[in-house]
Amino acid sequence: MFNKKPLVIALASAVISTGAFASSHREAPNITKYPKVDSTDYYIFNSYEEGRGDYVTMIANYIPLQDAYGGPNYFSMDQYAEYAIHIDNDGDAVEDISFAFKFSRELGAGGEGIALPVGTGDNQKMIKVPLKNVGGVATGDNSGTVNFFESYKIEMVSGSMQDGERSELAPSGAEVFGKPLDYIGNKTFTDKAGYEAYAAQFVYNFAIPGCDAPGKVFVGQRKDSFVVNLGKTFDLVNYVPIDGESFSGGITQDSANDDLADKNVTSIAVEVPKACIVGDGNGVVGSWTTASLPQARVLNPNASFDKPEVNGGAMTQVSRLGAPLVNEVVIGLEDKDLFSTAHPTQDGALADYVTHPVLPEILNILFKEPVNATLGTSFETLAPTNIPRTDLVAAFLTGVEGVNQQSTVTASEMIRLNTGIEATVAADQSALGVAGDDLAGFPNGRRPGDDVVDIALRVVMGALCHDIPVNGTPTNLGFCEPADAPVGTAAFTDGAPIDASMFDTSFPYVTTPIAGSE
Repeated sequence: MFNKKPLVIALASAVISTGAFASSHREAPNITKYPKVDSTDYYIFNSYEEGRGDYVTMIANYIPLQDAYGGPNYFSMDQYAEYAIHIDNDGDAVEDISFAFKFSRELGAGGEGIALPVGTGDNQKMIKVPLKNVGGVATGDNSGTVNFFESYKIEMVSGSMQDGERSELAPSGAEVFGKPLDYIGNKTFTDKAGYEAYAAQFVYNFAIPGCDAPGKVFVGQRKDSFVVNLGKTFDLVNYVPIDGESFSGGITQDSANDDLADKNVTSIAVEVPKACIVGDGNGVVGSWTTASLPQARVLNPNASFDKPEVNGGAMTQVSRLGAPLVNEVVIGLEDKDLFSTAHPTQDGALADYVTHPVLPEILNILFKEPVNATLGTSFETLAPTNIPRTDLVAAFLTGVEGVNQQSTVTASEMIRLNTGIEATVAADQSALGVAGDDLAGFPNGRRPGDDVVDIALRVVMGALCHDIPVNGTPTNLGFCEPADAPVGTAAFTDGAPIDASMFDTSFPYVTTPIAGSE
């Protein structure tokens, strides 16, 4: 092995000319045209709220890069789309249980839209207002001031989405599942506490067919839960991507490096009892989220609120997200849209992107000469040499045996969660997940506080060829040897810190959105 401190100096002096990791915000060319159905992040983890250890939480975030002040229409869901969270509990890469969401919208005043009198006497007319609210909004019945309502239906699909049995779920103690208004600002909601109390009304319990205990759901705007040095990353990685605390010249961990700090997203959060989703397997489930649109969309030349367009044809998947970062930095540009529309059973067609990853080779082209010149070494390559990359196959396609691998193994891209591994309380969670000696974290599922950028970057550059702590014991997982990954122990990072303390410790975990106006 070599001294990695000079390596960082070499990287600092190099001109870095490649993309790196980012979340699934605008991850494929086609999805950029449909932000309402663009899945930004997906989480599945054993619930760590006190008293909820028998539950699993799933969170699918949509509509990326929301500016809090983005009025007057803010960020509603697509009323013609179907958003779904899928669970494979037997390892065949086919969904066994899905929760499918469809949204509806309605104007205030019973669907007519709030109107205000303008003028006096014979000149007075009732004119419809242009805003989503005409007064303050608080807890309780706000129908008199709210001019826009969103509601949704949930269907539980047992079996495949195409021909499985569908059961409509109902909220306990309410007529419909409702979605709160976005956090317009503090004149509308008084303050952050006022919005939190308002949004809390939209957390519902629901009965699950064949399940003794109820599930829980919330859909609404939240603070973007992803943290990433986005602008500098895509500006040819305009920083030295090594942790400066360990290595001189590297980037310093600083919340100012998070370019999503002022952004919101829309979350679909579901919590269900473990016993109701694990099936007959070994307790490990695979999961992913999708969004689909009708195949045909014809614009109405005389658009109205109720009929801006006409949609028809079969529902067609346009967005897919399981494990983070895959479509961004693993799948080639030519195939990104294909990946968005593919089913996990079709992932074999794209397996070369995992077994023969291109990102390490790009980094090698950029860094090998300056590293060798600075260190006086003659490394033939900085990229891991264990091709095909069985370590990445385990990380992205099969899970790791004894951690998050299903009893039946079908290579396919999804997040895999071992429901039998007890959740780690928030205060004890490691942001590095399994690599940080926390088996309850990524890639065993994904929690909001897991630093998936740093983890994934290190794994791609060969961290799994070296020992990682497993229950406190340094362990080589057997995929490759340290000599296969010369920089595999470097502390790669984007410098944007994240951990469990940045999130709530109870459902829905993702935090209050940023106010559009203070």
